[in-house]
Amino acid sequence: MMRLKGIAMLSLGADISCSTIGATRSDQASTRSSPAAHTVEVYVTTGDRAKLLRREVDVHFDDTEAGPVATIEVTQGLVYQEIVGFGAALTDASAWLIQNKLTPPQREALLQELFGRDPGVGFSFVRLDMGASDFSLQHYSYDDMPVGETDPTLANFSIAPDRAETIPILRRALAINPRLTVMASPWSAPGWMKTTGSLIKGTLRSDAYESFAEYFRKFIEAYAAEGVPIYAITVQNEPHFEPENYPGMRLEPAARAKFVGEHLGPLFARTGIRTRILDWDHNWDEPNSPLQMLADTTARRYVSGVAWHCYGGDVSAQSVVRDAYPDKDVFFTECSGGDWAPRFGDNLVWTARNLIIGATRNWARGVLMWNLALDGRHGPHTGGCGDCRSVVTIDASDGTVVRNDEYYAFAHASRFVRPGAHRIASSSGVEGIESVAFRNADDGSTAVIVVNTNPQEKVFAVRAAARTFRYALPAGAVATFLWK
Repeated sequence: MMRLKGIAMLSLGADISCSTIGATRSDQASTRSSPAAHTVEVYVTTGDRAKLLRREVDVHFDDTEAGPVATIEVTQGLVYQEIVGFGAALTDASAWLIQNKLTPPQREALLQELFGRDPGVGFSFVRLDMGASDFSLQHYSYDDMPVGETDPTLANFSIAPDRAETIPILRRALAINPRLTVMASPWSAPGWMKTTGSLIKGTLRSDAYESFAEYFRKFIEAYAAEGVPIYAITVQNEPHFEPENYPGMRLEPAARAKFVGEHLGPLFARTGIRTRILDWDHNWDEPNSPLQMLADTTARRYVSGVAWHCYGGDVSAQSVVRDAYPDKDVFFTECSGGDWAPRFGDNLVWTARNLIIGATRNWARGVLMWNLALDGRHGPHTGGCGDCRSVVTIDASDGTVVRNDEYYAFAHASRFVRPGAHRIASSSGVEGIESVAFRNADDGSTAVIVVNTNPQEKVFAVRAAARTFRYALPAGAVATFLWK
């Protein structure tokens, strides 16, 4: 990840006990039923943690007008992008902790909770680091060579580093949720392909483009052989950032266009690889970079979409690029919280407002946080961020799991908006009430996610198909409303 001074990011500092979560879940499971006609299920998380994805008393549609209150108008017939899912990155650190610091029953319980549904939170989208990131136990690629030596045919390529932890966890997650979608991003090409001769800093050598394209092909085919299909790749994580002490690689728009247009795209086409190619994978504050890359007509034909991070700029940048190239998908692929922003309530609102609502209203088909799991010391990591925190924190001494701020914000979407759903039209931003609406393809249910950004409780209405219900949402709270 790239940290920028002055950018407000999220905290993952909630200390929620497992016993509290278990009691809440048990209560939810005992009261949940299929939504009946005119009946709306309600789930609420408040900024004071008094309610954490808590099932509230059902509300009901009626045939009256909304009246003089802020009203969310839901239009079922106005349909936007299809949703892939919500989730986080299974970094090396996350995989190592889950595989080595949890007992088999603890591991199974956590994976069922994260990737299962009802009462699990139903994560259906995950990102992998291809080789090392800062959240790895050591720096490596899939084809490291001694200093001064090269391997242009990739004879030494191997995904062996992933077989101990990452691949077993992915297989189990796919067994729990067969609709799980997996994408991957490299933090660096192998050092011998780069101008620095190292995983640290530098750019791709002009004579290594073909080898780097083969590196992606081999990775995708190796993972497919392990039973893990790769839905999409990005060419480079944060291509305008060269970290000082962990793998990274600068790759300007012209270089990305040349690599994709002349090497990676044609290779995928020749070999029948259907994995999608995404550009950018960096911050909202530089939309001109993906615009420049996509201006290359040769490269553009192979690019499926654009990926974004949260560490600079505004989420509306996603629509700027999408409006210019409406045939290209949008994905939001990284944001992290940490000790720099310790208030649960502030982070709950920011995450719901910018990532769950903002990213999807600006065309994102999938939304990802950064680390799925870290330990209580924000690691393990080798370089990079020393105070990042994750969706869940695992106590490496006894396997206790703490569910952090993003867990709850994301669960308001991931548990109720299933893969294959479509975003549908809803009004938003009226009197501090922001929303996004989805229609699930499998059962026709509608999920509306609402955040109250006001400093006081707010009464509002939701109107759909000439029916209305009203709700009073506490200040800074997030709610999901679900009906058929």
